[in-house]
Amino acid sequence: MKRASICVPCRLAAIAAVVGCAGAAFAWTAGWLTPQRLTAPHIINTFESNYGIHTGYRRNHAKGLCVEGWFESNGNGAQVSRAAVFAPGRTPVIGRFAIPGSNPAAPDASTPVRSMALLFQLQDGEQWRTGMNSAPIFVVRTPKQFYSQLVASKPDPSTGKPDPTKLDAFFQANPETLPFRNWLKAHPPSSSFANTAFYSVNAFIATDAAGNQRAVRWQTVPEVAYAPQTPTEKADPNFLADDFFTRFSAGPLRWHLVLTVAAPGDPTNDATQGWPADRQQIDAGTLVLQRAEPQANGMCRDVNYDPTILPNGLRPSDDPLLAARSAAYSVSFNRRTREEANLAQTHGDAQP
Repeated sequence: MKRASICVPCRLAAIAAVVGCAGAAFAWTAGWLTPQRLTAPHIINTFESNYGIHTGYRRNHAKGLCVEGWFESNGNGAQVSRAAVFAPGRTPVIGRFAIPGSNPAAPDASTPVRSMALLFQLQDGEQWRTGMNSAPIFVVRTPKQFYSQLVASKPDPSTGKPDPTKLDAFFQANPETLPFRNWLKAHPPSSSFANTAFYSVNAFIATDAAGNQRAVRWQTVPEVAYAPQTPTEKADPNFLADDFFTRFSAGPLRWHLVLTVAAPGDPTNDATQGWPADRQQIDAGTLVLQRAEPQANGMCRDVNYDPTILPNGLRPSDDPLLAARSAAYSVSFNRRTREEANLAQTHGDAQP
């Protein structure tokens, strides 16, 4: 079958929407650029300048919903990590599903990427927080590259869309972006959060009970079979949430938490590179989600899904994007919760 032609400027604009919005949380440059040292607040300011401020919302992944459930560990994860979450048993989970972008009213079909964020509440008070995307790799390798991409994807005031010429120049100057762009072209957007696999993207270091250390990535693999979004769904601006609530009314939804173990020499500091498909994979247990609720008053509303908050037995790798994510998440969290507090104070003062 002959593949339909695709408008190149349109495709570049779509990619910009993904990487520009999804990348906000990866944007901390920590002195990589000279002569001015760019910090997390500076980058979030740039992101707000590009895409606007929506008071009280996350600066990225603003549109989402909360979920609750648990992780049922089968004990297999203890092969690589001594973290208590991998011991046999059940761990409560507070999660969030979202799409990239700073607009909480954006149409669900405006981006091909979805996200899953999870907070595992361990019995000993430890937490494991992870933010995952539906693409297994990221568009750039370093915070400096992200900043360049953010500048290139700034919307043109006359069109409201990025200039495809500037985007193309960025992609040509950064060939590391090609695997991500190729993956997007080969994987049509899913029709549901429930049939989407999610990936940690970054590498982490797992330590087992004997002190052995191995690099790992993880993914959540759905029990619901993948299906691409339909034209009808694409026309519904809220089809992902509508579908989710309908599915939950029929019962819990499940994903398998799968750990991928690196071999010596596999890169741990480059999120643009996937590991070979023959690497060891460990099914560590089942994520069971039993209900969803709007984020306005949901349990996930005030959670900062900082991926560097890890239990004993997991720690960050040398991937520079992890520190970037942590710093940017913190700035976004502080700004939106301050805005929420100010709104609450204003409304409280107005009450009799």
